[in-house]
Amino acid sequence: MSINFPKSEEETRRFWKEIDAFQTQLRLTRNGPRFTFYDGPPFGLPHYGHLLASTIKDIIPRYWSMKGYHVVRRFGWDTHGLPVEHEIDKEFHISSRENVLEMGIERYNAECRAIVMKYSGEWRQVIERLGRWIDFDNDYKSMDVTFMESCWWVFKQLYNKGDVYRAYQVMPFSTSLGTSLSHMESKQNEKLTVDPAVVVAFPLQDVEGQDNTALLIYTTTPWTLPSNLLIAVNSSFEYVKILDEKSGNHFVILESCLSTLYKDLKKAKYKVICQITGREMIGWRYEPLFHYFTDKFSDCFQVISADYVEAGEGTGLVHLAPAFGQEDYDAAAAAGFISPTRLPPCPVDDKGCFTPEIRGYEGLHVKHADKVIIKDLRGTGRLLVETNITHTDKFCPRSQTQLIRKAVSSWFIRVKDSIPDMLRNLESTTWVPSFVKDKRFVNWVANAHDWNVSRNRYWGTPIPLWVSEDYEEVICVGSREEPIELSGYDGPLDDIHRNKVDGITIPSKQGKGVLRRIDEIFDCWFESGSMPYASNHYPFENKDQFKPNLFPADFIAEGLDQTRGWFYTLSVLGNKLFGVSPFKNVIVNGLVLAEDGKKMSKSLKNYPDPTDILNKYGADALRLYLINSPVVRAEPLRFNESGVKEIVARVLLPLWNSYRFFSEQAAVFSKITGTAFAATTLAVSSNSGTVNVMDRWILADCQSLLRFMDQEMLGYRLYTVVPRLLQVIDNLTNWYIRFNRKRLKGAAGLGVEDTNAALNTLCQVLFTIVRAMAAYTPFITEHIYGLLKPYLGDLVAGLENSSSVHFLPFPAVQEELSDPAIERQVSAMQKIIKLGRAARERRSISLKTPLMSLVVVAAPQCLADVESLKACVELTGEEEKYGIRLEAKVDWPTLGKRLKKDVQVVRKALPGLTQEQLRQYQRDKQITVSGIQLTEDDLTIVRVMHHQTDSTEENGPNWEPFFADDGVVVLLDAAPHPELVDEGLPKLRKKAGLVPTDDIKMEYGIVSNPDSIDVCTLVESRQEQFKSSLRGQLEMATEAGGHCVLEEDQSLGSLVLRFRLVRLNQ
Repeated sequence: MSINFPKSEEETRRFWKEIDAFQTQLRLTRNGPRFTFYDGPPFGLPHYGHLLASTIKDIIPRYWSMKGYHVVRRFGWDTHGLPVEHEIDKEFHISSRENVLEMGIERYNAECRAIVMKYSGEWRQVIERLGRWIDFDNDYKSMDVTFMESCWWVFKQLYNKGDVYRAYQVMPFSTSLGTSLSHMESKQNEKLTVDPAVVVAFPLQDVEGQDNTALLIYTTTPWTLPSNLLIAVNSSFEYVKILDEKSGNHFVILESCLSTLYKDLKKAKYKVICQITGREMIGWRYEPLFHYFTDKFSDCFQVISADYVEAGEGTGLVHLAPAFGQEDYDAAAAAGFISPTRLPPCPVDDKGCFTPEIRGYEGLHVKHADKVIIKDLRGTGRLLVETNITHTDKFCPRSQTQLIRKAVSSWFIRVKDSIPDMLRNLESTTWVPSFVKDKRFVNWVANAHDWNVSRNRYWGTPIPLWVSEDYEEVICVGSREEPIELSGYDGPLDDIHRNKVDGITIPSKQGKGVLRRIDEIFDCWFESGSMPYASNHYPFENKDQFKPNLFPADFIAEGLDQTRGWFYTLSVLGNKLFGVSPFKNVIVNGLVLAEDGKKMSKSLKNYPDPTDILNKYGADALRLYLINSPVVRAEPLRFNESGVKEIVARVLLPLWNSYRFFSEQAAVFSKITGTAFAATTLAVSSNSGTVNVMDRWILADCQSLLRFMDQEMLGYRLYTVVPRLLQVIDNLTNWYIRFNRKRLKGAAGLGVEDTNAALNTLCQVLFTIVRAMAAYTPFITEHIYGLLKPYLGDLVAGLENSSSVHFLPFPAVQEELSDPAIERQVSAMQKIIKLGRAARERRSISLKTPLMSLVVVAAPQCLADVESLKACVELTGEEEKYGIRLEAKVDWPTLGKRLKKDVQVVRKALPGLTQEQLRQYQRDKQITVSGIQLTEDDLTIVRVMHHQTDSTEENGPNWEPFFADDGVVVLLDAAPHPELVDEGLPKLRKKAGLVPTDDIKMEYGIVSNPDSIDVCTLVESRQEQFKSSLRGQLEMATEAGGHCVLEEDQSLGSLVLRFRLVRLNQ
């Protein structure tokens, strides 16, 4: 009964479709309490990051659905914004606003609309193949008129509260897209870049006593020099005036910054003439570098004070171009040189090119102009240093081009005044991992800027502001009805994109003619942040059930980058509108990288196609691989295909083989007893002597799993749940089934009732595991449940619908099956066995090779826990009997640093410590050696075996010791014993492809027997054991041996036997 996981998953998908599984689950839970989940809208093609997020977003809703909650899951689409426009701009070679106007906004938006659902087919295919249940048919799109109308409503609420204002501010600006970005967006794509760095001299003019003296400034943006208006100093700093002996010129600079001017200060030829405070320099005038604005701003070109000037870099003097730096703008405004009515020069257009004001450079992109400006300055004598600098700067997250800073007129939402409320409400939210909230999100919110929500673009929700030409009269609308009522527009407004509403005018109530809608649209992050309201068309629909059924969300999940994106915009609007955090619980995942640690890249082809992985290993394997990785703790994951393959081998196959073994033995049981096996309800007490210890243990282990899952899922810690699930599967396959094979096969000689009890336990454990794992691995659990269902009988009776495992309640903890004592005892037994295996590995002895004896040396509590092993092994606390002694190990270099010369005293005295002294040190964590006090970290006490007790005797034990950290010692007798041949009989049935119900006999023949072992007598003396394990005798092979299924030679020391499987009734 083999399995192909991807093929099985496709069969499960067809089954889900037949029973309309997702909608059926929703119907079954419709009367349950509501669990609200928000799905952040994606854009582009699905990649591993999306698959990871989708897996998380599937596990949590599935779990809470099995807990009886009604969990609506609607897919969302981010259909607006710069990514869509960028695609159209590339396709139609659009590079400016003029190009768009020539094309027409109506056609431009029509082209955008046509491509937004371009990848919807791929998304649906991949998400469904992943096993995620989500409603694609009742989805939401940010371009839907209902969504856009709710965004208008949100904005009007803020406007009415006085939280919206227009301002001229320096913003991050994408010259590729021709629009400003929010500070939030600009910080999403920071990377290293190389920029020019120059030191330029500004000679002083008409300053008494400062002839032939120049101020030195440092800048990495030479393109801003034509717009220079002022130079700033820190009034509290003390500057120096130096004489540069090479040129004979005097320069003013911070002494600590002289290395900016001179590469090698030791070789530099200069003299410090005097010291000058920054306060003395205020008001000094200097000669402009360029004269483009000397007429209009003739009062400028002087030194002002600015506290933000730092001593750590540059020259300690800063050149100000107020239109291209917010700190420059603020300092110039504070000094009274610019104001809202006297704006600074901004000779750069939306494409990042100089305007005709900058003669000689007009039409040049500012970054290209850097080289030209530097070249022109070389001949002026004012360019003192030119070099390049590698530093981190901000890049456009859409076009990957370097951002500039540029003053623009924008519409802002006040955020700073809401910071205390946001931080207070944030305290009641749960974030996994918690450091993302405590160290990242809290800091981001605490330092938040007011939010620039306007974009000078076309495809998006228009900002619903109608204004007079002088902006003194402003009307904000919050619904589609309002502009119709205010304007007299008599057409339908079933679409409110720019091409539909820009032509609507509203008569002025102040005699200012007509009010026209402003050009700007919303930043798409405003739409994403409005998702809780807009996706439900609130308040135009769903008003009665919005709170608390639809808001706030019980759960959201996205990547780490969304701390500055969706998580933030949700928080701003939720706190502004309703005074609460819009979500209660958040799971934040890290970044999925290529195996080489680089970002996944189609061009580099450094990662396997997700579809190929799904088709090769199946969705369950990919899901478990992603969830059981550091990425769920917001750490990066280097995707490795071998990791997915390992999940198949370590988890899925063992789970499947456990079911397969159960089904085979259930068939044998039915054949032997004539009665079909059926599971019955378990109700045992921990004191019951009638239930097998291993049965009680595995059932207790399942209760511990369920209790742990309830606790951890309530805390949304998926990364702790998966290891515990894997531990239960390991306990089931490698411990319970392995230790109970004979019982489960009915070959233990304990009767039919015991076989039935063992099968019943195994069946119930499998039933518990598939329900517990259903949210994590929805496919294999569904498949096994379908096969297991005929055996479940009354266990699923009375359920409204038991056709799918995902319709069943999550298994509740059965306290009567819990047994911490047995769990502790079996855990101790497992430890002893693992130590024994480790000892075997040291001697390269196969697990199938029988050995004579094993001794466990341990403390009384451990010996009591493994009391049940005493029939098989020797349990003792007598270490010295086996030559085991305590020995002190020392990290001599570390101890030497502390004790200095006294370390040699300790070195000499240490070998003389008695065993009792060492045991006393273990207890007290301190000891005095030759008058020197040693504490807990100075010595490490280990156990060693000084001699092989009795190993010199003929045929005596050959001990292989293995020492555990907690003091447990296992001694394995590694001496060979050919008389144990029957315990090492090969298991050929599986190799022959037989099933337990096939009637087979096993024969043996002697190939080589140099030591003349009496094989016949040995076999005859153990026939009872062979009968129980082979369901028949082991017989000497004859020439008329019948139909041979398989034949194989096996070596047992020097003895070589040939075993044959012969089919009966042939």
